[in-house]
Amino acid sequence: MSSTYGENLKLSIFGQSHGPAIGMTLDGIPAGLPVDLDQLQEFLNRRAPGQNDWSTPRKEEDRPEFLAGILDGYTCGAPIAAVIHNKNTRSGDYNSLKDVPRPGHADYTAEVKYGGFQDAAGGGHFSGRLTAPLCIAGGLCKQWLEEMGIRIGAHIVQIGSMDGEYFSLTNPELDKIGMFFPTLTAEAAETMQHTIAQAKEQLESVGGIIECAVTGLPAGLGEPMFGGVESRIAQIVYGIPAVKALEFGQGKSFAASCGSMANDPFIVENGEIRTETNNCGGILGGITNGMPVVFSVTVKPTPSIAKPQRSVNLKTMEEVTLEIKGRHDPCIVPRAVPVVEAAAAIAIFDLILGNSQTNRRK
Repeated sequence: MSSTYGENLKLSIFGQSHGPAIGMTLDGIPAGLPVDLDQLQEFLNRRAPGQNDWSTPRKEEDRPEFLAGILDGYTCGAPIAAVIHNKNTRSGDYNSLKDVPRPGHADYTAEVKYGGFQDAAGGGHFSGRLTAPLCIAGGLCKQWLEEMGIRIGAHIVQIGSMDGEYFSLTNPELDKIGMFFPTLTAEAAETMQHTIAQAKEQLESVGGIIECAVTGLPAGLGEPMFGGVESRIAQIVYGIPAVKALEFGQGKSFAASCGSMANDPFIVENGEIRTETNNCGGILGGITNGMPVVFSVTVKPTPSIAKPQRSVNLKTMEEVTLEIKGRHDPCIVPRAVPVVEAAAAIAIFDLILGNSQTNRRK
């Protein structure tokens, strides 16, 4: 089903942007795993709206209420269920969208798919608001992975035409990521914030690129063909609204390379097999090779902009000019950074659960 992810864990996300609540259920999680709710809230706050100049002015606490699955600070083996109550909705801003779809949004395709029965307010189930429950699940998985020595961190490498630094593929320095604005250098953060401010002044929006790294992974996770690590990560990352491209390791740069440059020579380091370079992004044949898994995600500009745009009236079949009202991000990239981390954490934890089950079968 389209709102469910996972093979060994099962994540299901529900709700609509302007409905009473949004939430998630997470099944298949072993009992006895510690849960730090304060740490989880800190993670959710990184994605929450209404906190700075590059975010939508819609303010939501994004404070989850757990209904099941956690007892006295530990998972209890039951499915974990949590909701976030929507408290700052303005559905009236979207009254016209049933008839006039917004360019770049799913309004038209939802109309065709669901025959007019869809919830148009705030994009309904297609909204980026649904990444909040994704971050509940991902924030929990991040905690459990860190207990195993596996760390996940993401940062912004590009906003509009402004570039920052990329990770070292062999040694991603996650501790260098800025906390207030997630870049590797303060200079990049300042330049990118200026770019977003300019777009906002011009009633425009900008997109960008997020790079994510997973360190501490063992070799041997994943399957060949359709069960590969790239496939499993891609499936959940492409569930994030506005994600339009995904690259692992050197990605599209391989097209201008040659085999002797692209291949990663094997070496022995401290008694372990490693690779001298990490152009493949830590994955060979769909299976982790023990090096950091590194991938980048391209996020398109926010479709909702205040500038007039061309659209059509679905009832009259006439072309019209649409001026979008409501509260929107001039750039969703900064708030998408923890969402990418959450997606990666869920995918990796799912793979680890499967790997432990495989070992038990042996």
